[in-house]
Amino acid sequence: MKIDILTLFPEAFSSLGTSIIGRACEGGILDINLVNIRDFSNDKHKKCDDTPFGGGAGMLMTVQPIYDAILSVLSQEEKSALLSDKAKKTNVSTKIIFPSPIGKVLNAKKAESLSKYKHLIFVCGHYEGVDERLFQLFPIEQISIGDYVLTGGELPTMVIIDCLARFVYGVISADSLTNESFSNGLLEYPQYTKPRVFNGIQVPDILLSGNHQEVEKWRIEQSLARTKKIRKDLLNKK
Repeated sequence: MKIDILTLFPEAFSSLGTSIIGRACEGGILDINLVNIRDFSNDKHKKCDDTPFGGGAGMLMTVQPIYDAILSVLSQEEKSALLSDKAKKTNVSTKIIFPSPIGKVLNAKKAESLSKYKHLIFVCGHYEGVDERLFQLFPIEQISIGDYVLTGGELPTMVIIDCLARFVYGVISADSLTNESFSNGLLEYPQYTKPRVFNGIQVPDILLSGNHQEVEKWRIEQSLARTKKIRKDLLNKK
């Protein structure tokens, strides 16, 4: 999967070169490319923001640098598909994402669907947002990571990438996906490892019994109990 990240602050993404995501990049499973939006500004000072028409607090990112930055990472075929009148209706393998608090909130199902694309382009906003004409020029999906506002799109972009990458074949083992929170609509059951006793707290006997059927039964019961206690709303969706 190819992932292009358009941002004013490429240095913010150093953590993507570490741990599981870093190994996926080294192994060629993920190809993450950072693009500095300032490089595409027509302003002699590489300015990428200006005051909003009609007044208001803060500054808006201008449309021209972002527009040209997006075009720079698209192949001719992708340009034809994304810029056509049918772009929102056709099944293209490229998606442009703008992390934003006004988008639909990210969940496991959405992350899995994003993992199916061959090419993802993330546009990181900053300041008070971006010129609305960007969304009229490209079919961009806005995605939120929660009902709060951050100073820029860099952190939510990393959250979305980390979340969707886990569904890309080869990034993690398939077993890790089937037994975790939200994989079956429930929160994950409690887990334990060595030592058997720590500070007087012992691992539940059932996990030491060797009875796999009973262990699986216990885990399902624990998942249900935990979900009922912490996220009862998930049970209402089932």
